[in-house]
Amino acid sequence: MVKRLLIASALLASGLAQAEEPAPRTSVAEADGFTAPLKELKFNPGLDQREFERSTLAALNVYDPLESMNRRIYHFNYRFDQWVFLPVVDGYRYVTPGFVRSGVSNFFSNLSDVPNLFNSLLQLKGKRSMEITARLLLNTTIGVAGLWDPATKMGLPYQGEDFGQTLGFYGVPEGPYLMLPILGPSNLRDTGGLVVDYVAENQINFLNVAEVSGNHPEVVVLRAVDRRYTTRFRYGQLNSPFEYEKVRYVYTEARKLQIAE
Repeated sequence: MVKRLLIASALLASGLAQAEEPAPRTSVAEADGFTAPLKELKFNPGLDQREFERSTLAALNVYDPLESMNRRIYHFNYRFDQWVFLPVVDGYRYVTPGFVRSGVSNFFSNLSDVPNLFNSLLQLKGKRSMEITARLLLNTTIGVAGLWDPATKMGLPYQGEDFGQTLGFYGVPEGPYLMLPILGPSNLRDTGGLVVDYVAENQINFLNVAEVSGNHPEVVVLRAVDRRYTTRFRYGQLNSPFEYEKVRYVYTEARKLQIAE
């Protein structure tokens, strides 16, 4: 009898324990406002594309009073790049061995170090001026007129300086943003700097290239093809309807950093 009472007590205690154990909760996601972020987003159907871009990318505003013309030039550059420039670059890459392309790029890079040195001196950058001078001496002599680039392997990398940066260094404002045909993004100050650098390079006539280019325009064409070949930017690569604004903003900010360094 006592044994039966003990068994009954044990069963009763077990049943009470099971009854007191809480049932497992079902996880329910609470509404936190992030489950459907576009649900309450409304667009003005009367808003055209230009106004939408301006309101959406207000943070990327750059002084661009010639925006309408610049956009047309940007579209021209896109088509020219797609239909002319890149096919020529692809053909150049196909028919020219890699070591020849490298030699061409090194040669024109060595020529560019002449205005680089000129502008470094104007900006009172003593250390950089000495480094660019060393690059010119090494690459022009050991590198055989710049066809090789031993200076970079010796710890003297290419450092670009132009007259637009020099003007910015002395406080000349950038002026309105400009999209140049074929050349791409610029502004009024940097466009004037391009002209000064071009005239200076022709007057110095380093390695007699400027004089030879006057009689052989194919040298100018080769330099343009090499410049496009070494430029990684591709129109449309951002895959964004706001590519024009992004390119404009990145160019403007990059130039500020280059001037400040």
